[in-house]
Amino acid sequence: MESKWIKHYSSDHRILLVGEGDFSFALSLATTFGDVSSIVATSLDSEAELAIRHPTAATNLVALKKMGCTIIHELDVRNMSEHPLLRLFDFSKLDSRKLPLVTNNKLFNRIVFNFPHAVSDFKELEENQTQLYKDIIQSFLRNARDILCGEVHVTTHKKGYPFGDWRINQKLGKEVTMKLVAKVPFSIADYPGYINRRGGDNNDTSNDTFPVGECSTFKFVNLLIYNSQKRTKREFDSDMYP
Repeated sequence: MESKWIKHYSSDHRILLVGEGDFSFALSLATTFGDVSSIVATSLDSEAELAIRHPTAATNLVALKKMGCTIIHELDVRNMSEHPLLRLFDFSKLDSRKLPLVTNNKLFNRIVFNFPHAVSDFKELEENQTQLYKDIIQSFLRNARDILCGEVHVTTHKKGYPFGDWRINQKLGKEVTMKLVAKVPFSIADYPGYINRRGGDNNDTSNDTFPVGECSTFKFVNLLIYNSQKRTKREFDSDMYP
């Protein structure tokens, strides 16, 4: 079967989506791929909380489940590598065309975190809130590293203060043995049907969308694998592993 692509994502990839709002990003990929047995889509909210904060999620979840997507609720990116469903998730049920991409069938080719959101008592512009965002992103990278055999993608909305102060850069990744290999423009128009949601504890506004403005997707890989391929003078390929 021919591979299908939508931007950085292929139907041959094993994809983990975290922090899904109403699961419309997952559905955008699923609609393009058709077969989504290799996608795991997750939310921090419980299923009951999701129904309140993102009422538009219900129809998306029904469609995803019918298409074979695995859904996990109450997944915290700060400790997700220890989540039993991710550690035990078995991709061996997939057809053989997907298997050559990785050496361990329990690892993901792409782990995606779009528009990280931190719920706290701090206001958006407060220094403590900015530090909280950085801590969440770094914890996410650390956990992603342990279940990864490809790239981690972090997409951030808006430019300038306070979002520019998150400092998603080489130093942030290197501290958790991850390598920033690319920063590419993100356009929501590339993902038909995707609607970004505000999130948060305020149920009156949590399902609202927001203007994303100028966005970037930051691509990270495992630093040790990156260095290993460089030492052997191979051009880096995030889908090739020892």
